[in-house]
Amino acid sequence: MGFSCGIIGLPNSGKSTIFNALTALCVASQPYPFCTIEPNIGIIPVPDMRLTTLAGLLKPEKVTPTTIEFIDIAGLIKDAHKGEGLGNRFLGHIRAVDATGHALRCFEGNNVPHVYSDIDPVRDAEIVETEIIISDLEIVEEHLKKIERVAKLSKEKHGEERDVLLKVKETLERGDFVEAEGFTEEEGLTLRSFNLITAKPVFYIANVDEKDLDKIPIRQVEDLARKKGRRVVYICGKLEEELAQLPQSEKGSFMELYSMEESGIEKIIRVGYEILDLITFYTVVGKAMTAWTVKKHTPAVKAAGKIHSDMERGFIRAEAVSYEDFVRCGSEHAAREKGLIHVEGKEYLIRDGDILHIRFNV
Repeated sequence: MGFSCGIIGLPNSGKSTIFNALTALCVASQPYPFCTIEPNIGIIPVPDMRLTTLAGLLKPEKVTPTTIEFIDIAGLIKDAHKGEGLGNRFLGHIRAVDATGHALRCFEGNNVPHVYSDIDPVRDAEIVETEIIISDLEIVEEHLKKIERVAKLSKEKHGEERDVLLKVKETLERGDFVEAEGFTEEEGLTLRSFNLITAKPVFYIANVDEKDLDKIPIRQVEDLARKKGRRVVYICGKLEEELAQLPQSEKGSFMELYSMEESGIEKIIRVGYEILDLITFYTVVGKAMTAWTVKKHTPAVKAAGKIHSDMERGFIRAEAVSYEDFVRCGSEHAAREKGLIHVEGKEYLIRDGDILHIRFNV
């Protein structure tokens, strides 16, 4: 699995249309609130030109790309933290994802009524994010109360946990999301244990109308993203949905017609990998080639565990060659003859595009 991305936003912001486009699954997408009640989940292969190139060179019988899991989470509304619109249930679904793509409605569309009277992506973003902040603040305050109760009944200390919670509480009370950079590595582990939505990376998906494609970037969305320190992906959900349904042979001309340099899925995956600090490495075992996704700075022994727990347990060494060197040489044999395959131990940090052969013994 590459990573999981929850698509959030107000009802009728185009979340399910975007989800359909990204996954090419035909889930319900109707112009009324709460069309999505249970989250829709789609697991799709990550487009990877390097994997395609390697497959062309090696002609393996089986090629397995890494994947991304998209989760279409039901629309949040004001007072969702109080249970409005089944809000508490929906907020719980967001806690399971690695990152969130916040869909902002930037199109008019009279046939798709907005839950409010006008189109205002900044207002919409603030409504959804306020509900998330309040929900997380309630969780933080509950944890702090629990720590106080335990401290009164026993000598057990929770000093570090309490300090992290107080730091988070102060941030949330300011109306801000939590920035992981403000915590030490040890504090970061404590922070992740609370599974707060506000501590997850988030980016905006500006859902625009077909006629407005030549008007992006949109100033108010850009100003909001700059203020929050977030990335923006611009998508025309309807066009992306149409593109997803076309045969592969027709997609190129369709994209050219609308001056689309890359598809929505490619944009979202690229941004997702960047905000989560993810990289891809490859293995070739027998007649099978596989792409794997790990965090940047992952040691070789942990990357081996991603493939199989036995590999991590019995790790001996990793033989690695860069994608560029491998393609330039054309084969593992040629790369080995030129001394481009390097032998590394457990602490070697995996690089994006590495082709690995793990030696292990159990």
